Amino acid sequence: MDDGGWFEWDDANEGHIWEHGIDPGEIEEALLDPDRVGADAYNVPHERRDAAIGATLAGRILYVVFTMRGEKVRPVTARDTDDGQKRRYRRR
Repeated sequence: MDDGGWFEWDDANEGHIWEHGIDPGEIEEALLDPDRVGADAYNVPHERRDAAIGATLAGRILYVVFTMRGEKVRPVTARDTDDGQKRRYRRR
């Protein structure tokens, strides 16, 4: 997938995403989903984090936590949405 260079990946965040059973390309698809919705994210003292709920091209709906590093989006973690998050996405 050509993300236009908008995403920052390295062994740490890519490996963490794979541990959750999600392909990094799916994260990019979910965050590039024009119908994605914002979601609550947890923050850590040294870094602001945001979250979004978006769908992959295959229709998998993901909850993605990310942070901005300059102009780049750095995915932090992701998982399949729970039932409430799926409903929220579908209501958008």
